[in-house]
Amino acid sequence: MVKPISRRSMMAATGGVAAAVTASVAAPQAAAAASKGGSKGELFEFDNSAVVFIDYQPEMLAEVRSMDQKLMMVNARSLARLAVKMGMPVVLSTVGVKGGVNHPTLPELRAEIPDVPEIDRNTMNAWDDDAFRRAVLKTGRRRFVMLGLWTEICLAFPIADMQAEGLRTTFPADAVGGTSKEVHDLAVQRMIQAGSVPNSTFAYIAESGLDWASPQGEIMREIYTWRQAELEKLNLA
Repeated sequence: MVKPISRRSMMAATGGVAAAVTASVAAPQAAAAASKGGSKGELFEFDNSAVVFIDYQPEMLAEVRSMDQKLMMVNARSLARLAVKMGMPVVLSTVGVKGGVNHPTLPELRAEIPDVPEIDRNTMNAWDDDAFRRAVLKTGRRRFVMLGLWTEICLAFPIADMQAEGLRTTFPADAVGGTSKEVHDLAVQRMIQAGSVPNSTFAYIAESGLDWASPQGEIMREIYTWRQAELEKLNLA
């Protein structure tokens, strides 16, 4: 007599097969992730991300009150320099230049990314500007390191929309600034709630390359050294 197979036994057997199949698929994926320094695809690395600068202009910088302006600019310049040396795509945007309201990108930042076209807009939300949007999508990346002045408007607005459209973003909170610490902090909360990942300049430099023994490791050391020297010049180290 053949013993009937209970529904519970059938489910257990099916579950075991499914688990085995899942494990066989996951193992190569885990190995591939480990070969990239253990990021498991969650980090914003030099070969999967682009860097975006929004409205680093004299008029915006003058109103930043959330942190020391000079420290913020050293951090922003560090990340611009990092992006160029790592070969990461860079997008640069301004607002109100053609209309004669504002000046172009701050010279000290422009010097780090001299060959990047400057996309001027009228829109508060950069993501609403067709040229900006096309430039971002043209990078071919799905992950973006976002920097902007001010945090509460020119950074928070595009991040919210980009996250809603399935793009992934991170922002170095010490390389961006708002018109007060309170509004900057509120904007940080808003961006996190939208799904963006908060970061710091120092940590992102490490995240971009991950491996000291790689060619990117040499770039990371160079940027760390340069940043430290700039901070010492300003008595901020």
